[in-house]
Amino acid sequence: MTSFRTLGLISKQGDPERVRGTLTRLYDYLHRRALEVFIETETASLLKAPLGQARTLAQLGACCDLVILIGGDGTLLHAARALAVHEVPILGVNLGRLGFLVDVSPDALEMALDGILAGEFDLDRRAMLAAQIRTAEGDGEPEPALNDVTLHKWGTARIIELEIWIDGRFVSAQRSDGLIVSTPTGSTAYALSGGGPLVDPALDAILLVPICPHDLSNRPLVVPGRCAIEVRVCGAERGHVQVSCDGQRDLQLPPGAWVRITRHPHWVRLIHPKGHDHYQILRAKLHWGGHHALRQDRLC
Repeated sequence: MTSFRTLGLISKQGDPERVRGTLTRLYDYLHRRALEVFIETETASLLKAPLGQARTLAQLGACCDLVILIGGDGTLLHAARALAVHEVPILGVNLGRLGFLVDVSPDALEMALDGILAGEFDLDRRAMLAAQIRTAEGDGEPEPALNDVTLHKWGTARIIELEIWIDGRFVSAQRSDGLIVSTPTGSTAYALSGGGPLVDPALDAILLVPICPHDLSNRPLVVPGRCAIEVRVCGAERGHVQVSCDGQRDLQLPPGAWVRITRHPHWVRLIHPKGHDHYQILRAKLHWGGHHALRQDRLC
């Protein structure tokens, strides 16, 4: 048996009828197992749970052995940034469309939990980034990102000019629509749409992927995870650039400021059913290997 005795529940807030059915099943299952259950505040209102069970994300992280999340990757990204500091593992139940991080199907929920609560699971650690806005007057608080930190234009149709520095060394200048600085986890997200490489999440690396670069010689770059990356905005478009963490948290970049991106000191801990295979998920989500699947069907 595992030490998972106190569990937290979080759900996405859209599509309440679909979410409520899976959430109710999960809540009833955990109570049948005589486990202590706390529920994120907004999720508790959806479930109409007793007020004494409602907790903020920070409180869930502090008191739970395991947090189970019902939703898609976006819901997990939001929760993971708050929970990582507590090092509480997260299990994702996929109600989204394209889940690379939440991999338990609602149809297999009880069976998956039977194995996990019996100690049969795979633990997956994912690196995060920390983005810090720096100015001549001082530095802002670092903001975490599990997928990526993106510098992008707003309020202007013109391209922006960026300088990239790594560990204090000038690397390149580029004119583009922006820059995606991604973890290996984020290589299947916005960075993939921008033409970046797919990177195994176990690798210690950071990806730099330009968004629609003006010069075709500006290509994606992969650097060691220990690197400190600084990006400065040049030219007339200063003041028209915004920094986004996971596409959910926006930081303003005032004229003359720059952003410093490093590996975050905390890691996100994901729980998967035993036998989790990252490459099988890639095949399923990206429709790889159809040829092989056809051949296997014929052999059978």
